[in-house]
Amino acid sequence: MALMLTPGMGALRIKKAMQRLGSGSRVFEASLTELEGAGMPARSAQFVADGRALVVAEEEMKRVSEAGGLVLAYEDEAYPERLREIYDPPAVLWIRGSIEVLSKPGIAVVGTRQPSPYGAGMAELLSRDLAHRGVAIFSGMARGVDTAAHKGAIDAGGKTVAVWGTGIDVVYPKENKKLAESIVASGGTIVSEYPLGTFPAPQNFPVRNRILSGMSVGVLVIEAGEYSGTRITARCAMEQNRDVYAVPGNVTNKNAWGPNTLIKQGAKLTATWEDVWEDLPSEVRLQLEEEMAVAGGRESKPGGAASLFDDGAGGGGGKPMPEHERVVFQRMKHDEPLQLDSLIEGLEGELGSAEIFAALFELELAGRVKQMPGKNYVRCF
Repeated sequence: MALMLTPGMGALRIKKAMQRLGSGSRVFEASLTELEGAGMPARSAQFVADGRALVVAEEEMKRVSEAGGLVLAYEDEAYPERLREIYDPPAVLWIRGSIEVLSKPGIAVVGTRQPSPYGAGMAELLSRDLAHRGVAIFSGMARGVDTAAHKGAIDAGGKTVAVWGTGIDVVYPKENKKLAESIVASGGTIVSEYPLGTFPAPQNFPVRNRILSGMSVGVLVIEAGEYSGTRITARCAMEQNRDVYAVPGNVTNKNAWGPNTLIKQGAKLTATWEDVWEDLPSEVRLQLEEEMAVAGGRESKPGGAASLFDDGAGGGGGKPMPEHERVVFQRMKHDEPLQLDSLIEGLEGELGSAEIFAALFELELAGRVKQMPGKNYVRCF
């Protein structure tokens, strides 16, 4: 912590200094010459040698404790193992919430702050479905896609992690204060590499993106412009040898440039949760399936949810069809495909796009509707 709060010291310099000095306590025993010999700039070494670094570190630790937060250092056992693997892992993480969630297999969901209804709906739907199957959802709690992803995970009763570009006591954007509280209350986590009180400086957010991709098994991109920060996250993922997934978009939408270009470059085209699930490393899938079995969760294999539905009237021994699914199902025809945009337009004011996407997914999973080419849907029976 002392090195992290020392001017001129970044993640790489701290890592090298710790390696050369051997331990944290050695930092405060070393002479000015030894500190400079460990790769510290002169002003940084002076700050440590004078004892100022230790003072500010003790003050910060006290403030974190009073704020109900926690601190993880790189060498702590609970530090996320996947994050250790990247080139420049943070020396210190400020935490609010559950530490254990940071090490769960997760997918980083990223995208534009100004998504279309389709983009926001897909972010919420895919996050909900993946979280329902035990996958942690990582995102940055920005407006748009990030917010939809966190909400989808929470709605599924899953775990989600928000990586901030501010201090863990500075909510940004301010309108997401309630969402931040929900993340922690639902067993999720808020994490930052910045000290308490750090304001939302623009340069902080591209830097934090390496943490998003670093903690995750893969990165899912949903709508992103040509010059968006999402490109940075995707590039970090590739450099960190993480899988990249992308939801294809309408080519007339400027925010389709990001995911469509990534797909051209080899990202996995993603339309449903199965596209991500099937691509996860076998050991990760096995871990998640075992956790679901222990928790008594629903069957995670495709088609496993069919038994949860009946004809909507409560007969057949199953649960009644949820209202949003019943409304969508009644719009379907056996002999005439219904295009997704027409369905959304026809139900405007009655159901939101996220509810429609969720209903279509569950109905398709249950074998009640079938998706045809061009996002057309028909009733199976």
